[in-house]
Amino acid sequence: MLSPSPASPPPVFGVVLAGGLGRRMGGADKGLLPWRGRPLAQGIAARLAPQVAAVAINANRNAETYAAFGYPLLPDLLPDYPGPLGGFHAALSASPQPLVMLVPCDSPDFPADLVARLHHALLEADAEVAVARAGERRHSVFCLCRRELAADLAAWVAEGRHKVGEWQDSRRLVLVDFPHPEDFRNCNIREDLLG
Repeated sequence: MLSPSPASPPPVFGVVLAGGLGRRMGGADKGLLPWRGRPLAQGIAARLAPQVAAVAINANRNAETYAAFGYPLLPDLLPDYPGPLGGFHAALSASPQPLVMLVPCDSPDFPADLVARLHHALLEADAEVAVARAGERRHSVFCLCRRELAADLAAWVAEGRHKVGEWQDSRRLVLVDFPHPEDFRNCNIREDLLG
């Protein structure tokens, strides 16, 4: 007897955020640092790919190296490196899908059902933004949001506001609880890459 084919991923565009300046890593391009035999961003893109309809990488440096991973590149469109919201805006502006899943380039063990759970919660709550939470900690950069928020986000950043959580709180937001906080651990210093 044939086993049923897996369900198609939801209409979500997945984007790995690797456009930061790596200040806590001494200016290193964090997405290119090695993790279990390959660059962090490459491994994260591969982990995200089965959960979404398509994947791209938001990167502002080392374009040739990132391009070799085989995913489209999305540099920031907003000026002056506004942080993660610059990557959010680039992703929303380029998305061929109605929903966009953002994941950071430094959290390699996120759940295999991340997108499915955020997608379900966003639709059920008729929210604009769904964000992961684990162990009472909100993980704002693990964010599913609606593509049409791009203009609102650009206006928000133009006012000099750069905090991801504050922008999310200004929209219809749903927080989605995950049971294992360790799934969202991130690599902020080089010692974290040894795990």
